[in-house]
Amino acid sequence: MDRGRDREPARAVAAARRIASLSAGRADAQDRDDGFPAADILDLARLGLLAAPVPAEEGGDGLGGEPGAADLAEVLRLVGSGSLALGRLYEGHVNALDLVLRYAAPAERRALLADAVSGHLFGVWNTEPPTGGLVLDEDGSLRGRKTFASGAGRVTRALVTARRPGRTEPEMLVVALDPGTRADLSAWRAQGMRASATGTVDLTGLAPLARLGEPDDYHREPHFSGGAWRFAAVQLGGIEAVFEAWRGHLARTGRGADPHQLARLGEGAIALEGARLFVARAAGLVADETLAPERIVAFVGLTRLAVERAGLEVLGLAQRSVGLQGFLSGHPLERLSRDLATYLRQPAPDRALTAAAATILAAGEPADRLWVPGGAG
Repeated sequence: MDRGRDREPARAVAAARRIASLSAGRADAQDRDDGFPAADILDLARLGLLAAPVPAEEGGDGLGGEPGAADLAEVLRLVGSGSLALGRLYEGHVNALDLVLRYAAPAERRALLADAVSGHLFGVWNTEPPTGGLVLDEDGSLRGRKTFASGAGRVTRALVTARRPGRTEPEMLVVALDPGTRADLSAWRAQGMRASATGTVDLTGLAPLARLGEPDDYHREPHFSGGAWRFAAVQLGGIEAVFEAWRGHLARTGRGADPHQLARLGEGAIALEGARLFVARAAGLVADETLAPERIVAFVGLTRLAVERAGLEVLGLAQRSVGLQGFLSGHPLERLSRDLATYLRQPAPDRALTAAAATILAAGEPADRLWVPGGAG
């Protein structure tokens, strides 16, 4: 066993625990329409978590590389437990670096990984407005915008998808951005996740810093849909935070002896632990890569829905237990509930469920063999 390699992900997990504690103490103050966890991002850099996904030989901890999936899941969960807005931003950073590691040419890979080690915040922006989407013109410059871009005006290395005129396949590009530029956050008036700095970014006139892979590599499976396990891990952290606020309220108010309250808390614990098991299993299957891609995508789709269901169940139980106090500003449950309810709204949940069910229906193996690595390949 390579004990040096074991220590590196462990260092990232320890850093995430520290970040969770620090960010939880700041999250209420950041909960405003122009909010952003700037101090938390600085701590991510200071404690090595921005560099953590970079391979050890290039200055990071190799977080997420085989066999580090369990460590990455733990880091994402912990960061999300402190602040879901911060967790959303960190998951985007991890996603971008995963795509760089997977698709960048050697020279561009080295340069971009060095940027992460030096403290640049990465993000992945692929959503476009109905008109004015991002185009890579023949002269090599960009024209158009991205919407629902988390970290808008704060991300300094954005991985974006763009199309060439007359083409339908998106290309992956990395652009360098100056902080505080090109972002419009005026439409982000959300109930929760207010500090995620989500907005529209106009990239017109910029030249890409790097181009990654071939056209449509961004949608290559199982990594496109299968990567959803990472935001599920962040959501798991948010569910834990709600559960702890709820449990703490019962303890402080002396209401824990009520059998109805105990029953609700027990039901919440079942939902929470079910979500935890799904996330751990999904992370392992994606990292193993010996299961057929459609099976990996199907299991991650089920994980998305299982975590969403657990989150909604815990939210409902917690709010019923705490009552009106949990909806009042200043109560520990109030902001946590808003952030979790908002972040649970991920795109196309019905499609993820029915696609997973179709894969299960078409499979020839019995149910206990559907998700066995090495099978159906």
